[in-house]
Amino acid sequence: MSTAPTPQSAHTALLVIDCQPAILAALPDDGAREALLDRLAGAITDVRCQGGTIAYVRAGFTEADWDATPATNKSFAPLAQHRVMHHEDPATVIHQRLAPQSGDITVRKTRYGGMSTTDLDPQLLERGITTLIVCGISTSGAVLSTVLDAADRDYRLYVLADGVADPDPEAHHALLHRVLPSRAHIINTAELPALLRAD
Repeated sequence: MSTAPTPQSAHTALLVIDCQPAILAALPDDGAREALLDRLAGAITDVRCQGGTIAYVRAGFTEADWDATPATNKSFAPLAQHRVMHHEDPATVIHQRLAPQSGDITVRKTRYGGMSTTDLDPQLLERGITTLIVCGISTSGAVLSTVLDAADRDYRLYVLADGVADPDPEAHHALLHRVLPSRAHIINTAELPALLRAD
């Protein structure tokens, strides 16, 4: 796929977005979901083995978050109204196959982007992270919002084409081929080990 300057693993983080049972449930249950989890688990292992950072972003709301969500927010007002995605609900934890380990970064967000309502950016900067490899759910929501925000913050960005998914296949394809390449290098999980080993 695209060629690009390669990052040093010590300055690289794999950003795993919204891989929670409640959100994964929006994907077709046709075997593709399990295959995606397999690829993500492999990517996490690859980054760990090369000394990179794993950063998890999950969506979850407290009572205060619901109360602070205005009716004008088309996406999140219905969640607040119906009191869904509570941060302590087991359906909002990171999927057990991708579970965080000691030393990983884990943040909880209340909007699409992984940085706008979290302290993810300062945590990454504190660790000297300059490159983000993005994966997770969904291409048209959290992945897109996070990539756009991270690009404006001057991170070097990669998106794992086979490590992101969306309930809308057409939107997924258009974003990967027409929108995201202007902000990020698009690679496959099979290319990750070589990318991480490069100086």
